[in-house]
Amino acid sequence: MERFKQILSSIEKARLNINTSLPSRSHLSWPDNFRVGSFGLRSRKLRSALSALGITIGIAALVGVLGLSASGSADLIKDLDALGTNLLTVESGEGFGSGQVNLPEDAPLMVSRIKPVFEISTVSKIPGSVFRNDLINDGRTRGITIMAADLNLLKVQRGSVMTGQYLSEVTSVFPSVVLGSVAAERLGISDISANQKLWIGGEWFNVSGILNPLPLAADLDRAAIIGYSAAKTVFDHDETVDVIYIRAYPEHIQDVRSVMAATVNPEKPEEVQVSRASDVLEARAAAQNAFTSLFVGLGAVALLVGAIGIANVMVISVIERRNEIGLRRALGATRFHIATQFLSESLILAFIGGITGILLGAVVTSTYAIARDWTVVIPTYAIAGSIISSLLIGGFAGIYPALRAANMAPTEALRTR
Repeated sequence: MERFKQILSSIEKARLNINTSLPSRSHLSWPDNFRVGSFGLRSRKLRSALSALGITIGIAALVGVLGLSASGSADLIKDLDALGTNLLTVESGEGFGSGQVNLPEDAPLMVSRIKPVFEISTVSKIPGSVFRNDLINDGRTRGITIMAADLNLLKVQRGSVMTGQYLSEVTSVFPSVVLGSVAAERLGISDISANQKLWIGGEWFNVSGILNPLPLAADLDRAAIIGYSAAKTVFDHDETVDVIYIRAYPEHIQDVRSVMAATVNPEKPEEVQVSRASDVLEARAAAQNAFTSLFVGLGAVALLVGAIGIANVMVISVIERRNEIGLRRALGATRFHIATQFLSESLILAFIGGITGILLGAVVTSTYAIARDWTVVIPTYAIAGSIISSLLIGGFAGIYPALRAANMAPTEALRTR
């Protein structure tokens, strides 16, 4: 009996020894999984860098395009805020069967009676050419127009003088001219300190000033502007008005526009063209947004190419590291551990490419915006979207290689190739 108890005690001890010698369940923490995943990238630095390059280019393109679009829009909005959206331009249209028609002589007076209108300025086109001297062939006009204008034209246009001064009550009586920015450039005039003169319509005029560009009146940029008094004295030009610039209160601008044609020419309102100058800038913004959408599409294509590149590299990595996979499985790593290892490699690779692309896109945006004297704007949604996109791309690109590695049998993986 005593012998039987000793045998049972020995069996129990052996059973306990067997249970305690069994390996515990394999465990791999997320920090450990990150280190294992990053080791595969660090051991193949050149390949990793080249595969991340596709994501970098795609993200940089997206951030750059969205950043430049936002910067350009911010600059445009700043211009609109400074220039105002309440400027209307009134011109004569084409009469039915009679060609070009003129605005009525009392048009400015009739417009001034519209209550929401608080500023009016007019210009009148004068036939003739503008030259640096009287020895130039008359055919070389360079597209510069002679215009007589009111003294408040610059105020209505919210313009400024680059150099010199605009017309005054004194200078507008004498042969004195102010050049638009494009006209001055075409004539090669940038300095008026040396008593610069121009041969205009067969008479000498002193250049008193050069204007900065006028975004809401491109025609004035290409004009040589003189006073109405000088136009009448030198050219015997009457005060027929060709264009009327009107400022109205912003809250009433649409109402003023709707009644403007009938006010200017009650008998034939269809012969009057009324346009809102800021519409040109808004149309430019719309065209800019269309090009932005196009370039965003190209950036998305670059991201797709980058995703294919990462997937290709990860598949090759799984094939090359079969022995490593088999050894880890033999030591207790589960399929989940193998899958998360390769999936984390793909995510890290895409994340690095995304961060690098964001930095590159920000540098390109800042450099171009500063060169154009724009406000540098990098939208938050572009940065957040780029990070999310890169992680999604890394996840999708790494799913198939991760599943392929996880489903690899240990014995098959350890087989010598």
